[in-house]
Amino acid sequence: MTDLFSFNPLYSLSGLLVGALVGITGVGGGSLMTPLLVLLFGVHPATAVGTDLLYAAVTKTAGTAVHGMHGRVNWRIVGCLAAGSVPAALLTLWLMAGVDRRSVEVAHTITLALGWLLVMTAFMLIFRKQVLALALRSIGERSPPKPLTIAIWTMVLGLVLGTLVTLTSVGAGALGVTVLLVLYPRLDVREIVGSDIVHAVPLTLIGGMGYWVIGEINWGMLFALLVGSIPGIIAGSLIAPKLHERTIRIVLALTLAVVAWKLLAT
Repeated sequence: MTDLFSFNPLYSLSGLLVGALVGITGVGGGSLMTPLLVLLFGVHPATAVGTDLLYAAVTKTAGTAVHGMHGRVNWRIVGCLAAGSVPAALLTLWLMAGVDRRSVEVAHTITLALGWLLVMTAFMLIFRKQVLALALRSIGERSPPKPLTIAIWTMVLGLVLGTLVTLTSVGAGALGVTVLLVLYPRLDVREIVGSDIVHAVPLTLIGGMGYWVIGEINWGMLFALLVGSIPGIIAGSLIAPKLHERTIRIVLALTLAVVAWKLLAT
């Protein structure tokens, strides 16, 4: 475990930039932070994921408070997601604890999964509206699903997210929100986003604590990232209304695509 008081200002600068992008676009930091740590700083994938999960738990807590105060949380959705994601996260952590995380095979598996998730995230950033329209049109031609069926599919989504987020720290944002919008087309988008963020807090916290137990947290790096990212998120949130969100999302999607290519090519 790295000394808590070892401080690298480059981590803080990275946290500032990622935090600003999160504040502007709303895309989760895991899509940006974990690959940045792996590619730019050479951090081992398991350590990058574990540190980023705790980083996400801290930064998303503020978002949870905001959405909760504005009543933008559907606790039924949160409960259904957690019913699937928490057991999946615990199972994934148990599997991670039982393997040699320093091995080339484990590092390659995490990197490969991270790369493909970034490809999917980039795709959703650009084509979310088209994907939603196609999915809703297909569902509209059938009889509406029963509430129990929707609840079961929400739990299945939670199971998938629990596995992906614990393995790579990516997936709960762009991918999770898109599927929720298909499952709950009549709900306000802000309520969907708020519920997704609230669900991500315990999920990332459980994942991060699990990686702590198995010794994959770099505390000095985590502290440095938070020092930069918290003001970055605040600044990004203030700048966001003055920018063209569509352009920012396209640039971010292209960046993620390049990063994904780098990860998949290694």
